[in-house]
Amino acid sequence: MGNEAVFSPQAEARIRKSFAAQSMMATLGARLVQVARGAVRIEAPILPGSRQQHGFAHAGLSFAIGDSAAGYAALSVMPEGQEVLTTEMKIHLLAPARGDLLVAEGRVLRPGRRLVIVEADVHAVDAGREAHVARLVGTMIPLGA
Repeated sequence: MGNEAVFSPQAEARIRKSFAAQSMMATLGARLVQVARGAVRIEAPILPGSRQQHGFAHAGLSFAIGDSAAGYAALSVMPEGQEVLTTEMKIHLLAPARGDLLVAEGRVLRPGRRLVIVEADVHAVDAGREAHVARLVGTMIPLGA
């Protein structure tokens, strides 16, 4: 994921504490797997309740973990005391999400004082193979401090 060298343990702890407070991520069974400055990885099982009528992961699951990965990537570049909120997020669905696990990797494309431009890629893992199933691009707004 890169950029780990300039990321403090306190900043990572702040992000992990925030993630743990998200009831939506807990409901989805999502886990915060990696945190670095400007990059976050979230994994979520494709549970029976997260599937659409054809058995694939619902696009809402891809959106939820992609948005969270991008949002926490944005938070990772914010000073202590600031938070972020999504103001706009677009999703491109690239392929049906087959398998048992979704992996979202969020990144900061351009940090700013007023807007943070982010993206996330979502992959489905099926029998050890990964397929790129979604790309999200969006904007976060810093709050506080």
